[in-house]
Amino acid sequence: MNSKTLFYILKRIGLAIMTIWIVITITFFLMHAIPGGPFLKEKAITASAQAALEAKYGLDKPLLTQYGTYLKDVVTKLDFGPSLKQRGRMVIDVIADGLKTSVKLGVLAAVIAGVVGIVLGAWAALRRNKLIDKIIMVITTAFVSMPSFIMGSLLLVLFAIAWNILPANGTAKGGLILPIITLSLYPMAYITRLTRSSMLDVLGQDYIRTAKAKGVSSAKIIFGHALKNSLIPVITYFGPMLAYIVTGSLVVEKIFAVPGIGRAFVNSISNRDYPMVMGTTIVLAVLIVVMNLVSDILYKVVDPRINFE
Repeated sequence: MNSKTLFYILKRIGLAIMTIWIVITITFFLMHAIPGGPFLKEKAITASAQAALEAKYGLDKPLLTQYGTYLKDVVTKLDFGPSLKQRGRMVIDVIADGLKTSVKLGVLAAVIAGVVGIVLGAWAALRRNKLIDKIIMVITTAFVSMPSFIMGSLLLVLFAIAWNILPANGTAKGGLILPIITLSLYPMAYITRLTRSSMLDVLGQDYIRTAKAKGVSSAKIIFGHALKNSLIPVITYFGPMLAYIVTGSLVVEKIFAVPGIGRAFVNSISNRDYPMVMGTTIVLAVLIVVMNLVSDILYKVVDPRINFE
């Protein structure tokens, strides 16, 4: 690893840390700027009881003091504090339980989207302007244009209600099939279009024509040169895509009643569970930042010709 590459990686890590700090700061002050309080929904709560609850959770201290304590706990101990509504549970424990399901959904959906998208994109590029190419483009355009909550609702109505093939509840046996399909359709369609356009560009390069002129087999040209080089934009997109799938599962998990981090986040907003909202937001933001960082570094590994300046 040369000095320029090392400097670039260290710079990106520094920017990632700064981004995470900004997210923590903005999230903290925005949540404390919201009118009302987390204990307003408590039944017949008195002023003295509310004051006691605020003292118990440290909400009676000056805002900057609360911020300093919160930042220190997050950075040094990964401690987001206790949940204000799920009494007796720490926020990090609730998030960890939810992430087990959300990460499973995200990884499976990302693998399906990547494999199917690359295959369909390469197939469409090799059959450019043929019937199969047009069919693939029409279908992927529809999937890209349709939001996940509409797609999830449509699949739920068709497969769980109308046809009764798959369960609607994410906790039932086979209940993760519909959420995985819902989460994979948009990135699969995007990867298909990205692979097709990238591969068409590669197939028009001079070195591809030279390889054909030398009598190199079509299989070696396609898999050894064209497909390999056309995957560079896909790899760049794959890291943020995985983070997008996990963070984008918020609504999908709610639709299919999946016990993931998305449902915990939505419930925490309606319950005014401020530590849970802040902890979930920070974890999801860190996931996005880290995946973007890994994607940028892999970009150099895949294509050593890239010069980081």
